[in-house]
Amino acid sequence: MERTAETLRPPSPWAGVFRQAGRDLLPFPGRFAMTWRVALLCALVTGVAMLYKVPESAISCYLIIFLMRPNGAESVGQAIGVTILISVVVLGLAPVIQATADNPFLRIAVIAGTSFGFLFLSSATQLGEIGAIIALVIAFVMTLVDQVPAGEVVTRGLLYAWQMAVMPMAMMLGFCLIFSTGPHTLLRATITRRLAAVAAFLAGEPDGRARLREELARGNEEAGKQAKLASLFHTAPTATVGWLAGAAASTYRLMLAALALPADASAERAALAVRCRTSAEAVAMGGRPMDEPGEGGDGPAAAAREALEALARPDGGGAVSEKPPFFAPDAFTNPDHQRFALKTTAAAITCYLIYSIIDWQGIHTALVTCYVAALGTTGETVRKLALRITGCLIGAALGLGSILLVIPHLESIGGLMALVFCAIMVAAWVSSGNERISYGGVQIGLAFLLTVLDGFGPSTDMDAARDRVVGILLGNLVIYAIFTQIWPKGAAVEVRERVAGALETLARLAALATPERARAVSEAARIEVEVDKAGAGLDLLPFEPAYQRPAAAELRRLRGLVAELRETLPALLFASELPPDTPERLRAAAVRVAGEGEAGPAEAGEEPDESASSSATGLALRLRRLETLAAG
Repeated sequence: MERTAETLRPPSPWAGVFRQAGRDLLPFPGRFAMTWRVALLCALVTGVAMLYKVPESAISCYLIIFLMRPNGAESVGQAIGVTILISVVVLGLAPVIQATADNPFLRIAVIAGTSFGFLFLSSATQLGEIGAIIALVIAFVMTLVDQVPAGEVVTRGLLYAWQMAVMPMAMMLGFCLIFSTGPHTLLRATITRRLAAVAAFLAGEPDGRARLREELARGNEEAGKQAKLASLFHTAPTATVGWLAGAAASTYRLMLAALALPADASAERAALAVRCRTSAEAVAMGGRPMDEPGEGGDGPAAAAREALEALARPDGGGAVSEKPPFFAPDAFTNPDHQRFALKTTAAAITCYLIYSIIDWQGIHTALVTCYVAALGTTGETVRKLALRITGCLIGAALGLGSILLVIPHLESIGGLMALVFCAIMVAAWVSSGNERISYGGVQIGLAFLLTVLDGFGPSTDMDAARDRVVGILLGNLVIYAIFTQIWPKGAAVEVRERVAGALETLARLAALATPERARAVSEAARIEVEVDKAGAGLDLLPFEPAYQRPAAAELRRLRGLVAELRETLPALLFASELPPDTPERLRAAAVRVAGEGEAGPAEAGEEPDESASSSATGLALRLRRLETLAAG
């Protein structure tokens, strides 16, 4: 009996978390290149900071780790944007500091107001992480008033803050212009990878479906960004960029069509797999696939052939997804954006008051922690805190080991640069991974740099290293307490929101005519991304307090909805015809999942017609399952 209970006991989710972390540390194409570039640039920034007495060089290197991207043009754009924004902010702070120098309460109010504003923008707009960095710089500069006279803060303090942020951005700009990969190269690699994934799936390779699902989950927004950057910076001829942009849309449509192909169409699948491999080889060599006109028809097989034929055209067959608007659709209606800004600001002010009251300025890294560790849901925030604490301990261990064993033997700035390069190689390897682990790498690098770089030379001060680590841990504690006790947003809530949004977009797709629906790549990509994020949200549940997690039955329902949505999208996209009430049924399911208003009881859809095609019958069954799961 005990053995039966043991057998029925659900496996611990932590085993899967650790297995996934191990897989996330494995190499992949481009990872080593990104790692050595970040490490080398941090070493160069360290050397410049030591030679020219730029303060807080650890923060300068942190900005490199945090903002550098594999896409060289994107990194250049980030560097230019941050430089302009920081320059404007720093210049605007001069009169504010003079006005608040003798009034601590007014100064705290200014920190809170500006922090809330930029954190709101980071959550509700495309500004993203840059908004949090600007909030951090403003708070950091304003807190300098407690340490030096106001006149010196206005002159030296603001100049130091400007140097601290702009010097690494200027170096990143120059470095990326010389060493980084161009956006057109990355876009070509994306197209090649998609074609190879489709070929592997159609050929029945063991990991074919997983590879195809991974490519679909990436969406098409990044491809659109790469195409626009390639055009803006003219990294390739205009005709080449135009073809790559169209090919990105065509290959995304091809991936969806491949998933919708019937399993019993073995001859068609084999022929398409051969064409996909041939096309992938041609694209990888820098060319375009040969034009191989195929037979007409409709359905997923015809859509797949049409997408492959489109790759031979000068325009690649279409355009990438449109640029998303600056403000999120729910920027001013969803209270979560304001709550996120309020909670993060409250955590930062709390840390500032703690170390000011006890007069322990050495733990000011607590304030920095609040701006870089906060995320939307409790699960996201706690996972990031776990990564931050783990990374902090690893980075601090590297730093303390360097203080004890390496730094006493260093005789030049070159030796310090070599030490930074070696340690940041470890941090950058982790940070160049996916978002499940990347922040751990950022924290390894920051903790090491804060420990070793204190002043304008190698630091052997163990007290400074201890204080900075204590500050990081304090910031983590405050963030955890606030985000789990004040307006806690469970990961399951966000999963429901994303599933409801995907259902609503699917309803809009279902309302389109068949030819338009089959070419609606942007909407399909949006659904794939939302469903993938919903699935990732379910993986965050082990990080939440037990009382916030949904019941087992609700968890099974949400997993079922995510799985059904993944399979329903390709089938619906290429269906020759749909029941006329499909859009209304999907909208009603979206309302039930979101829990907004009264959707009414779930009505049973029509019984699948046994005389219909197997694909039509399968789609009807999936719609019924979606309705059943949505009704709970």
